[in-house]
Amino acid sequence: MTGAVLKATAEARLGAMAGGKGGLYVYAATLLLSASLLFSVQPIFAKMVLPYLGGSPSVWAVAMCFFQAALLAGYCYAHALNRFAPHRLAPAIHLGVCAVAVLTLPFGLPEWAQDAPTGNTYLWLIGVLAVGVGMPFFAVSANAPLLQAWFARSGHPDAADPYFLYGASNLGSLASLLAYPFLIEPLFGVETQRAVWAAGFIGLILMLAACGLLLMATLSDTSGTADTETSDRDAGADQAISFRDRIGWIALAFIPSALLVAFTTHITTDIASAPFLWVIPLATFLGTFVIVFRDRSLIPHDPVTRLHPIVVLVTLLTVFVPHIMPTLLEGVIAFAAFVLTTLVCHRALYDNRPAANKLTEFYLYMSLGGVLGGMFAAIIAPQIFNSVVEYPLLLLAGLLARPGILRAFTTAENRDGILVSAGIITVTAIAAMVLALGPSQLIAALVTVLLVGVACLVFLSRVRETWLAAGAVSACLVVLAGGWLGSEVYSERSFFGVSRVMISPDGQFRRLVHGSTLHGTEQFQDADGNPVTDAVPSSYYHSKAPLTRGFDVARKAATAPMATGVIGLGAGVLACRRAEGETMTFYEIDPVIDRIARDPQHFTYMKRCAPQSKTIIGDARLTLAKQPDAAYDYLIIDAFSSDAVPAHLLSREALAMYLTKIKPNGLIAFHVSNRHLELESVVAATVARLGGVHAVFADHRQVKTLGKLEDGAVPSDVVYLTRNEAIADEILSWSDTRRADPRKTAPWTDDYADLLSAIWRRYTREDVAGK
Repeated sequence: MTGAVLKATAEARLGAMAGGKGGLYVYAATLLLSASLLFSVQPIFAKMVLPYLGGSPSVWAVAMCFFQAALLAGYCYAHALNRFAPHRLAPAIHLGVCAVAVLTLPFGLPEWAQDAPTGNTYLWLIGVLAVGVGMPFFAVSANAPLLQAWFARSGHPDAADPYFLYGASNLGSLASLLAYPFLIEPLFGVETQRAVWAAGFIGLILMLAACGLLLMATLSDTSGTADTETSDRDAGADQAISFRDRIGWIALAFIPSALLVAFTTHITTDIASAPFLWVIPLATFLGTFVIVFRDRSLIPHDPVTRLHPIVVLVTLLTVFVPHIMPTLLEGVIAFAAFVLTTLVCHRALYDNRPAANKLTEFYLYMSLGGVLGGMFAAIIAPQIFNSVVEYPLLLLAGLLARPGILRAFTTAENRDGILVSAGIITVTAIAAMVLALGPSQLIAALVTVLLVGVACLVFLSRVRETWLAAGAVSACLVVLAGGWLGSEVYSERSFFGVSRVMISPDGQFRRLVHGSTLHGTEQFQDADGNPVTDAVPSSYYHSKAPLTRGFDVARKAATAPMATGVIGLGAGVLACRRAEGETMTFYEIDPVIDRIARDPQHFTYMKRCAPQSKTIIGDARLTLAKQPDAAYDYLIIDAFSSDAVPAHLLSREALAMYLTKIKPNGLIAFHVSNRHLELESVVAATVARLGGVHAVFADHRQVKTLGKLEDGAVPSDVVYLTRNEAIADEILSWSDTRRADPRKTAPWTDDYADLLSAIWRRYTREDVAGK
């Protein structure tokens, strides 16, 4: 009897706690930890798999798609558990799922993932993610809707509308994501991160058990505060959820989710595919939930809706006419467009939320929209578009998601506005097609888009939404019809990005551009329009370039016809630095690049100078490791000129492997020209830990000492490595070289790489590469 009394007393106290502040704090803390684990595992695991796919920005895009799909699976499980399982058994079932996930910890790459394929990369990566981290992520992903549903039965004064907890849980996600690039990644290696995450998961299970006890006590409470299993079904039970509601939830989640992937790919393509650039957009995305998933938004929503279309139109203009303003300003405007679009869509989701008894269904459809958006941006768009068209299209779709936009096109009083809008769109489309054919493309496009923007502002108070939508459609038509035509003669998109062959403004050169970075040029006609019959290396590989002079040094030291290995094919320009009888092997991760370089309709270097040279397709770190030791006299690592710098090619382990592949008198050249990262000190600091290796830096800022350069020449920075002191002294005798300076840079390893500091050094020092 005493035991029964004690049990009843304990249940009563737990029931009172569940309906009071104590219960709210327990649920909130559990959601906070769960969200932190959910979003910290994403950059950790993506960073682990990144080296196997050449540091491609698509790794994060596909990983995001997978994590969204796993989140959907978790939400489906939570919805089924909440709807079909007896509420008293739900905590035990969920704790059982978590216990199964514990058996897979610590998470990691499966053994078969050590050798990535050259084809079907998307499916391979999804398989690695599913096997490596799928079960723990699934278990954690169900917590947000499940715990909110449990809290809805607690009898707490706010239990009838628990959606505020979703915004609160995103605080944990936000804190975790922001801590990763600024604290966790710079201080701890991946192995430590995995161990800490596993410990956190164990702690989460204990907190879930506490929430389960509170739920059980609530269900046993007969005081009437949270009566029975049907209590949560009474509130809003008469609310019908229509097909239109469900489609609306999916669409409003689709747009910002797809835009998150597209925007992240947009910014990582030209800098680096690295966690700190992954998590900032994702943290912002989650932060918008914190701002708007509440009755009174933390930011007044009316200014957001007014500013939104103007910023989007300016962003479309910068996409269509790149470099019209400083790069930093373009980035700020693009980021603002992403944030405003996400705020608008997420606020619309909150305004259209159902009653608490439909909570798990709402999150289920919201997650489905997120998955579809991620799939569109990460997998479908690269297959159907040759350029990154999805980015402006999603900005346009965000405008169409604004409140009242659809009514603006269907209300009779706006009929005149509709007709005028149709006229603007038609005129703009025609102008765009004309622009694509004429040399004054950029100026005319600028005028056209500005006129559309002015029209939107003039009529902002009259048929407002109709005009804004018309202006956005017009600007996007200009982008699609004329923005990427003109000088472009070929474009192909792969897992590793968009490769384009373009004609220079003077009509003399073909250029291979990957993202927005030059990867090789060839002159095919002179200033008078006469054909150029000789393949003359230019850009970074002109006659006085450091990489070119490195050939002379290595050739002199070679005891037999020189063997050269080149990581990074580009347009194949270096093929024409090969002398008769010498061998040259290229290592290239993207088969599209190899096809372009070997197609004489685009570039003729390979056909004219090295038709028999072999290209080994795959990540160079993995494929080069399989080659015999002491195979090369000259090894060129030419993979760092922007476009998602592959950090794993600069680690201590990578440098040690490179040194085994050159002969005792061999020479390694790192081409470290980069607009965004300072890499000289990274190589110098890392190789210093190996010992017995000389590092010499050729500084492009000293190019003036070399005299006048030929047409098409581009300055470059190179770090040379050699064990032979005489070779190092010979290079140091040049007027533009010095000992490589490690400064205070920490060496990079496979477990640790600090790209954030490399960016900071690039933009805060005047004596670094690319200045």
